[in-house]
Amino acid sequence: MLAHNRILKQHTRNHTGEKPFKCDVCEESFTQKGNLKQHMRIHTGEKPFKCEVCEASFTQKGNLKQHMRIHNGEKPFKCEVCDESFTVNQYLKWHMRNHTGEKPFKCEVCGESFTRNGTLKQHMMIHTGEKPFKCEVCEASFNLNGNLKQHMRIHTGEKPFKCEICDESFTQNVSLKEHMRIHTGEKPFKCDVCNESFSMNGGLKKHVRIHTAEKPYKCEVCHKMFKWNVCLKMHMRIHTGEKPFECEVCGASFTQNGSLKQHMRIHTGEKPFKCEVCDKMFKWNGYLKVHMRIHTGEKPYKCEVFDKLFNCRENLTIHKSIQAGQKQFNSS
Repeated sequence: MLAHNRILKQHTRNHTGEKPFKCDVCEESFTQKGNLKQHMRIHTGEKPFKCEVCEASFTQKGNLKQHMRIHNGEKPFKCEVCDESFTVNQYLKWHMRNHTGEKPFKCEVCGESFTRNGTLKQHMMIHTGEKPFKCEVCEASFNLNGNLKQHMRIHTGEKPFKCEICDESFTQNVSLKEHMRIHTGEKPFKCDVCNESFSMNGGLKKHVRIHTAEKPYKCEVCHKMFKWNVCLKMHMRIHTGEKPFECEVCGASFTQNGSLKQHMRIHTGEKPFKCEVCDKMFKWNGYLKVHMRIHTGEKPYKCEVFDKLFNCRENLTIHKSIQAGQKQFNSS
């Protein structure tokens, strides 16, 4: 009977708003004494509920129960729309907004809406410029603690996300997920124009520029435009004179690694390009293409004066030189 009266008394406070249990530190009030005890652990730092697997500690028993699901894989909260499961009921509630389209948290600056209040708070830092999370090594600042943690791996070299197939490790889980597509062959990003598929969204964005002719990367020296940033970087070496790829045999330097690899065939004698008709081998693919015209009879280079055709540009150049010399001889 006493227990029943106590529970009824506690319940009645939900209606009356009475909160008789007050924190002496911050003056926050509570309806139940147990809630005050839990709250006090914020101030004392006490975390009496300890995980026996990884030794993480918690202020509340319920938080420990939620945490244990990380280790046992239990996900009791299931979405009835897409069957995705979650360890915490609140995560399911947030997830359901993806299906309902509900975005109750709105930015008063730009009007963008979000499914979670925490996401709105993060978004607000774009407008305020606030970056409260600072790297103590290089002083780079971030608006999210998670971004700082990822950044710190640059300094520590930590790569906690490991591929179980080839053992390659990554600093971010998203990088591991992208890498796994190499093994699975999954290409979820599809071009709407030619239906070519890509394992990464960045690869699709680069590809689309073939269709749109977009060249977003501009050389500040000569104003030449490029589809890809890597092409701009290679181009800039024309202006800077930088040749970072050096031959260890003869010391020749090159602006591109591919050019160095081609050059090395002079020293190694390697001829990786084979004619499928006569089995002749070539150092460079360009030489193979010219050679193939012997078999195909293709002569794409034309002398406009004599209407004569040639299978390579060099032969056309020689022909023009001979004609120019002969013309000069005849006029003398």
